[in-house]
Amino acid sequence: MLVNLKSLAETLAPDARLVGLDLGEKTIGIALSDTRRTIASPFVTRRRSRFAEDLAYLVAVMREHGAGGVVVGLPLNMDGSEGPSAQSARAFARNFAARSNLPIALWDERLSTAAVTRTLLEADASRKRRAKLVDKMAAAWLLQGALDAMNHPTRTAR
Repeated sequence: MLVNLKSLAETLAPDARLVGLDLGEKTIGIALSDTRRTIASPFVTRRRSRFAEDLAYLVAVMREHGAGGVVVGLPLNMDGSEGPSAQSARAFARNFAARSNLPIALWDERLSTAAVTRTLLEADASRKRRAKLVDKMAAAWLLQGALDAMNHPTRTAR
């Protein structure tokens, strides 16, 4: 079921993790929260396949790590409008929700990849290393934003 962030927080079991997904055209960056839902960590980058295969993989990861919900990055344009990437993310979330009993929330991920890439450049990571890390780190970045908003709703301006 697609829910807003507040409803997602209210429906989670006490020790359930959240999974963050950064959906690219070729890859899916995956991040996991801790069981207290305060810290997001990069997990893995998966090369995209057919939806059914991606879904099976994600469900297995979520089951193995005790996930109770999903946060899918919504790549809005800078003016807040939705382009093809945002529409694709919404479609993925709808299709996932139709085949899963986990609550799914969308989270504005504007500039997540740019922020992570800048951090990796500042750390002097090679192009090859950046390519390997950027998607799962972007997933952690967007999941951390959602966790912060869930834990401190009045402080978060996003």
